[in-house]
Parts: sequence; structure tokens; C-alpha cells
Amino acid sequence: MALRPAVFLDRDGTLNVQVLRDGRPFAAASLEEFRLFEGVPEACRALKAAGFLLVVVTNQPDVGRGTISEAVVDAMHARLRKLVPEIDRVEACYDSGRGEASLRRKPEPGMILDAAKALGIDLSRSWMVGDRWRDVDCGKRAGVRTVFIDFRYSEKFNSAPDYTVGTFPEAASLILGIAGRGKSDV
Repeated sequence: MALRPAVFLDRDGTLNVQVLRDGRPFAAASLEEFRLFEGVPEACRALKAAGFLLVVVTNQPDVGRGTISEAVVDAMHARLRKLVPEIDRVEACYDSGRGEASLRRKPEPGMILDAAKALGIDLSRSWMVGDRWRDVDCGKRAGVRTVFIDFRYSEKFNSAPDYTVGTFPEAASLILGIAGRGKSDV
């Protein structure tokens, strides 16, 4: 079986609107707060039509911290997959991020590597799109190109992203433009 390229997608702040509290971005805490950014379904359809697998890779530490249930996160993912049926897989890490070591919690590349193994993904032709430094580091550690959606958070980077854009539809257009030029993507 030939390996296929993928676009790995952060969830909060990339596909769905992040909740800002005191100027900092947070994941939606309820199904009522969960809503997609404008243009996300169309951009995902375009990526899928170009031959990319679509894999959501999301840290959901509030489950590990006990402030949100896994059932609520599962309901959000069910809504996401209903609104964007082109998504091939959702990888979620529920570790709290408070001390325990995890190869799946971004910035570690475990979720990308697990999905690549399960779906037959060619990482050398794949991409990671996200809005946080952890997404960029995760993509770099997995050996994929990175697209950073810049909301001007007050964060420092360990690794510079390959590309920076303002929205997920812009990220999809960038990836499709490069793939269309035959830069070993699709």
C-alpha cells in the first residue's frame, strides 16, 4: 500500500473558536461553546479532494485535570465529524500536563506517529497546522512541515514554523498551492 500525505490539525484555535479568558486561549468547556471558524468545512473539503488524509491531534488536558468529562470531549468530536465528515481520524491526549511524562501530549509527536502508523501516512509529504508553539514543535519533531495560525498570543517558540498565516482557510490555501506546484506533497 502506498503511503499517503496528511494534514494534521490542531483542534482549539485552528478548527474551532478558542475561548479567551484573561487574554489567554482555552479549549471550549461545553458543547454549547464549541463552534467552528468560518470556512473550516470548505477548507477541509478542498484538502481532502486534493488527496490529503485529515487527522485532528488535540491536547485535552482538562479531562486529566477533572474539569471536563471525556464524554463532553467525545460529544465535541462527534459534532466536529458531523460538520466536517472529511476528517479521517481524531487523536486526543487527555493527560493533564502537570508532571506526567507523555509521548502523546503535544509538543511530543506521539499522536502524529500513532495516526501515521494506523493510516499509512507519509510524514515527509505531510503538514501540521496549529495556533500554539506546541503544535509547531510537535510537527517539527514528527518530521512534517508546519503552518502556524498567528493570533498574536504572548508565547515564545522553541522552533520557527515553516509558514505563518492568519486563518485555517489561509493555511489550506497555502498547502494546496504548494501541493499544486508539485513540491513533493500529494
